[in-house]
Amino acid sequence: MKKMLATTMTVLMMGTMIACSSQTGSTPNTTKETQSPSANNTVTTYPIKTDKTLTYWGELTPNLTGVKTTHAEVPFFQDWQKKTGVQLKFSAPPTGQAKEALNVMLASGDLPDIIEYNFLTFPGGPEKAIKDGYILKLNDLIDKHAPNLKKFLKDNPEIDKMVKTDSGSYYAFPFIRGDEYLQVFQGPIIRKDWLDEVGLPVPETIDEWTTALKAFKEKKGAAAPLSFISKPNFFNDSYNGAFLGAFGVNRNFYLENGQIKFGPAESGYKDYMALFSKWYKEGLLDKNIATVDSKALDGNFSTASTGASIGNAGGGIGKWQPIVQAKDPKAQLVAAPYPVLKKGDIPKFGQKDKPYSSGGIVAITTKAKDPELATKLLDYGYSEAGRMFFNFGTEGVSYNLENGYPKYTDLLMKNPDKLAPAQAMSMYVRGSYNGPFIQDKRYAEQFFTLPTQREAINVWKKTDVDKYSLPPLTPTAEESSEYAKIMSDVNTLVDEMTLKIVLGTESVDQYPKYLDKMKSLKLDRAIEIQKAALDRYNKR
Repeated sequence: MKKMLATTMTVLMMGTMIACSSQTGSTPNTTKETQSPSANNTVTTYPIKTDKTLTYWGELTPNLTGVKTTHAEVPFFQDWQKKTGVQLKFSAPPTGQAKEALNVMLASGDLPDIIEYNFLTFPGGPEKAIKDGYILKLNDLIDKHAPNLKKFLKDNPEIDKMVKTDSGSYYAFPFIRGDEYLQVFQGPIIRKDWLDEVGLPVPETIDEWTTALKAFKEKKGAAAPLSFISKPNFFNDSYNGAFLGAFGVNRNFYLENGQIKFGPAESGYKDYMALFSKWYKEGLLDKNIATVDSKALDGNFSTASTGASIGNAGGGIGKWQPIVQAKDPKAQLVAAPYPVLKKGDIPKFGQKDKPYSSGGIVAITTKAKDPELATKLLDYGYSEAGRMFFNFGTEGVSYNLENGYPKYTDLLMKNPDKLAPAQAMSMYVRGSYNGPFIQDKRYAEQFFTLPTQREAINVWKKTDVDKYSLPPLTPTAEESSEYAKIMSDVNTLVDEMTLKIVLGTESVDQYPKYLDKMKSLKLDRAIEIQKAALDRYNKR
């Protein structure tokens, strides 16, 4: 969930649009296209009658590492072909190497029919990928052969703006988070049982956090009271607003009073570094904070060295709760609100994805043998039957309807082969990771098996981040390379500065020197590029 997230516009609530019908594997489903007057009115019936096979390239979810080695072995992908009637031949890059493998494939010119990739990260952006002849502009194909996606985008104009380029090009079949509940999944996590033992409340302010961390160190013997992942980037998990947001900034670009700002270039970032430098010096922050990875953090929890962190509801609370409980049956991890300086204030920042934020998921290449068939295949995920299938799988196998509610079976939640729910889900559904479909809130309600996980979402979503976050922007091809060069240098500098000041090898008084260096690296030009992209976005 790795990889990896609210807008200045109105974020649409789409929970009411979630499909409530089910589909069995043996019954064809018919969806009528909603077409413009100039388009042909057609009916798409699944499964489609065709003897053609399409080639499909994409990374296999890391959830299945060590479980399955190819898409063809995964029941979800087997059933997807049966339900749509379209046979697929899969190929996949090594896990974590999609970018490198894609570059090699594009250079060879030997392209599959369909590519699953985040094209917002493509050098020059999606328009460059279209212009260079790698992927198709999908506007006509969606208009004529994707009635389900077309209707959804027409009904949700703000999301429609997000999923196309500044010039109006559709470039991929998008992953849509279908409810605000699905957009928030990360925040501060703390040992509630320890707080109870030392007589402290769940902290809300920075001062209360300082008090709690001192108590964890002095009364619970925690060697690393606060720890979180810093790999692959320093302070990786602290930049979504946790602690940093208390000082009115975040780690990236944001919008304030109509101006685009870069958090590390604002004075609040200096205050944030001063706090963490103080916490590090006092032993409240993990002494190995610069190198903590997920394995080290798991170890900290298992040895009761750590009492607070930043993590996801699923991969954080869901993973660490059994770890701490194995050592202490009374142990309980709960979500803490995003911190503020003054009690009662609403946090300015916090983690929150856009309804669409993954840069497109599935594109059709210029080498596709039958682009119309590929479009019909991919449109299935936006139909009622397809939405049920992607989120819940096949009725009677991975879910049963109980009073109209699709409830996962024990095959997923108590897997007989001892697969964790996240692994078992990835075998039969795609609700737990992105794809060409609309994600359903009811997936998360069941994926979060612990009450503390479900409550965490409600705690973490109480922020003002919607007022400040930028929509998914697409610089032009020319801007993109210039922007990438500038920000590579700037981000390297920011990480260097943060590391040195927090670890105490430099004083926080050195911050102005770093600020001057940021400006010399053309930070202002990067902000100009962001502003130009925002202006174009607002005109979409």
